[in-house]
Order: sequence, then structure tokens, then C-alpha cells
Amino acid sequence: MRRPPSNGEAASKGPGGWGLWGVQESRRLCCAGHDRCEQALLQIGINMMALPGGHHLDSVTLPGQRLHLMQVDSVQRWMEDLKLMTECECMCVLQAKPISLEEDAQGDLILAGGPGPGDPLQLLLKRGWVISTELRRIGQKLAQDRWARVHSMSVRLTCHARSMVSEYSAVSRNSSKEMGQIEKLLMEKCSELSAVTERCLQVENEHALKSMKACVSETLSMLGQHFGQLLELALTREVQALVRKIDASDNIYTTESTTGNLFSLTQEGAPLCRIIAKEGGVVALFKICRQDTFRCLYPQALRTLASICCVEEGVHQLEKVDGVLCLADILTDDSHSEATRAEAAAVVAQVTSPHLPVTQHLSSFMESMEEIVTALVKLCQEASSGEVFLLASAALANITFFDTMACEMLLQLNAIRVLLEACSDKQRVDTPYTRDQIVTILANMSVLEQCASDIIQENGVQLIMGMLSEKPRSGTPAEVAACERVQQKAAVTLARLSRDPDVAREAVRLSCMSRLIELCRSPSERNSSDAVLVACLAALRRLAGVCPEGLQDSDFQQLVQPRLVDSFLLCSNMEESFV
Repeated sequence: MRRPPSNGEAASKGPGGWGLWGVQESRRLCCAGHDRCEQALLQIGINMMALPGGHHLDSVTLPGQRLHLMQVDSVQRWMEDLKLMTECECMCVLQAKPISLEEDAQGDLILAGGPGPGDPLQLLLKRGWVISTELRRIGQKLAQDRWARVHSMSVRLTCHARSMVSEYSAVSRNSSKEMGQIEKLLMEKCSELSAVTERCLQVENEHALKSMKACVSETLSMLGQHFGQLLELALTREVQALVRKIDASDNIYTTESTTGNLFSLTQEGAPLCRIIAKEGGVVALFKICRQDTFRCLYPQALRTLASICCVEEGVHQLEKVDGVLCLADILTDDSHSEATRAEAAAVVAQVTSPHLPVTQHLSSFMESMEEIVTALVKLCQEASSGEVFLLASAALANITFFDTMACEMLLQLNAIRVLLEACSDKQRVDTPYTRDQIVTILANMSVLEQCASDIIQENGVQLIMGMLSEKPRSGTPAEVAACERVQQKAAVTLARLSRDPDVAREAVRLSCMSRLIELCRSPSERNSSDAVLVACLAALRRLAGVCPEGLQDSDFQQLVQPRLVDSFLLCSNMEESFV
């Protein structure tokens, strides 16, 4: 931006030079002779009149009012000058700004603060992310027949691929023959893609373009395949180096740093977790957990193991190295810190997840299940924070899906009392995610007949009634989904427990039926969840069978008497009547 010159600066000359910035210019005008001075002032006044807002200095045009002109503040004159000034740099930036909402430049910007020398892992991950994004975008533009964009992005993709190959070769060890071959194939396909998309720009025949589009699509597919193979090979090499470093290291700081790098890789997704498991990452981490000299690293190693075991390959490796036995030893050893035992509980929760079918083959888990369940109940009881309680309760919830014997063990360990007491402790149970784990355990335990008496004794029906009113605080999709699960499982638990007449009467006394009716009839109360609706209808019918007097005729005729599917359709379509 142009600024007013200081007192020592010479002002510019000429009609547009605004020669009245400082005292020196005033003196120059006064010494120029009477006629020349009047002409100069007249010309300046004319120029000012031509400016927007210059009308307040109309008196400047009169030779007899020179004194008024000279007394005008220099900053004021500068502000007047700004009205006509145009910053060329700003105009250039604005004219170069794209109108399109496309973020095609994002791939270039992502490496602005890229990895430094000697950091091949981060280089691979960042370049890999950019190239994957470019491949996806090219596919989108190809589907829209935007050939100019397809070609320009293909050229940029070639640059990224060449940069990845050259940069990784510069910072890594000697490449293998297999990697060299795939690098060659990748660059050939990049060149082929650029060439064929350039030819498409000159073709105007739609039929010819259609056939060429299939060729571009095939080339793009092969390019993606070669890129995936190259990236997997390179990442495998880096993972192998990390695992070897953990195996060979007896230095606690080196092991901590390397384990941290391994954990960072697990956060990049399931493909990298599979590579880590395949290359011995699980074995190396359990090696850490079996050495007393590395006790302070147990939480970090166990956290990494939990991430790796989100894939079947990780669970298989854990089974091979007797990982369950190691976890049981850690959980039952009170000399370990609470943080260590909580991370061990997280690994147990992961390997027993019902989403992993491979967990049914964990034969070693059955041998240690009683010890693990006992230790987890104790951890829930003694948890000092909500996070510790969440990890321990999640492990117990998954174990109740794993084997029905776990429910009998929990009953013998008075787990119902422990869980229900924790619900009144805001320090341990403070989120719908934790209540989701608790009600899951209660729902699975409620299949046992002797569970009903324990529930009544610990005022569990009132707690379940409260869970039917679970509401999200933040409104995030994850929290809303958790609240829906809590409502659904609370209704399921109530339906199962209502086989016992004492539980059913207690539920009716606590107005559970009216809450169930509200959930059925008001979609907003259940966030329009069909799963919650079905569970509430089932629980309402079970309670109505024991205490039919608690229902009005209209509720009985619409929600209980018809077939379940008819009542479901009636309630699920209620929101349509408001349209």
C-alpha cells in the first residue's frame, strides 16, 4: 500500500503527483514566482475536483485561497489519494482466483510442510495420500467427460508419482528388483495416461471419444493397481525396519520412539495394520510386554496391539504367541499401573469384538476367561476415571457375546451390583458410550432367570427406565447413535426381565409403560430409529401381558393387539401425518 512520505522525502511532481505532502514542497511552490504558483495551485485544485469526494476542497481552485490549500493536513491528502489508488498485486491475485469450487490444488498444498530428509515413512504416507486423491478425482472428472480437467490432472499425477519415486529412492536403502520393476510400470502407465488424455482433447467425434474413454478408464485402473503394489512394497520395507529395530533394541528410549512410530502407522487404516501383523509387529510388541525392564512402555505397546488387532491377521498373530495368556497375567497383576491394565482391557475388548468372526477360534481365551472376567470386574469397581471404566466395561460387554458362560461368571461375581453402583458415579459413568456398554451387559445377562432378582434388589429397573430417556448432549452423529443403542438395549433388557412378574409389576409402578408408549408414538423421542421402535413394541407387549390394566384402549388396540409388523408400520408412518 502506498504511504505518505516522511518530512524528509521529496514529493513527486506533476498534476498527479500531489506535491503538498511536506514543508519542502510548499516552499518550492512559494518561491516559484507569483504566476507559476497560481497556475500550480489552480491545476491541483482542478485535479482535486475531479476526485470523488473532492468537492469539499473547491476553494483550492481560487488563487486567492492558497493559504487554505497549504494548511490541509498531509494525512488527509493521502487518504484522498487512496480513493484513486489501485493495488496491482491485489488485482492480480483476484483475477487469478478460480471461480470453480473444485479443490484440485489441494494435493499440491498438502506437501507444503512435507517431511524432512530421512523420513521415508511420512514421505510415503503423504505422497500416497496425494496420489490416491488424484486418482479418485481423475475418475470423477472422467465420468463427467471433462477431458481438459482429466488431462491436466493426469499430468499432475505423473509429477506426483515421479516425485514419490525419486524422493523415496533418495532417502531409503537400495530398492529391490521387484520395486524397480513396479516403479517402471507405474511411470509407463502415467506417461500412457497423459498421452491418451491429450489425444482425447483433439477428438470431437462422440463415438470415438466413447471408445477412448474405455481405454482411459482401463489405463487409470492399471495405474492405480501398480501404485498400490509399489506403495505396499515400500511400506512393508519400512515396517520391517521398525520391527527389526524393536527386536534388536535394549534401549528404552529407542524402543519407545519406535513403538510410537508403529502406533502412528496403525492409525492410517486397516491395510497398514495387516502389513504390521504380517511382518511380525504383534510378536515384537508382546516381546516388550514380557520384559520387566520395559514396564513403563507397556501402555504404549498394548495400545498399539489393540489397534493392530482390529484386523483378523492381528488376532491370528496374537493367538500364535499366546497373547491372551500375557494379557491375563497383566490384568491379574495388581503391581501393574491402572493405565497398563486399562490398555490390556482395550486389547481384550478388541480381540473379542463381535464384528470379528475370527474371535470364535480363540481357544486360548476360554482357558483364561474366568481370570480375565474377574480382573475386569475388579477394574470396573476400582476405576479412577471414565476412560478406564469404559475400556473395562467394553471388554466385559464383548465377552458376554463371546460365550454365555461369561454371564454366569458375572452373576457369581456380583457384577450387576458393581455396574449399577457405577451408574450413580459421574466420575466413572458420564457418557452414553459407557451406558451403552453397561446396558449391553445387562441385556445379555437378563437371559438368565436368576438375574431378575438381582436387578430388583439393586433398583435396576429404575436405572433401565432412565436409560429409556437417554438424550445426546452434543448432537454429534456418534453420540446420537450411542443414545439410540442405549434406548434399544434398555427396552430389550426390560422385555427379557419382564418374564418375572415382580419385574413387570415394578416396571409398571415406575411408569415404564407410558414411556414405552411415548417412544412408540413419537418418532422424535427415538430419533426415528426403527430398531428402538421394534424393541419398545416388544417390551410393551410383554408388560401388557402381565399388567393389561396399565394401557388405555387406544394404545392396546394399536400397539398390542395387532401383529407386531402392523403396529410397527403404524408407528413408523406417524410422522407422515404431519406433512
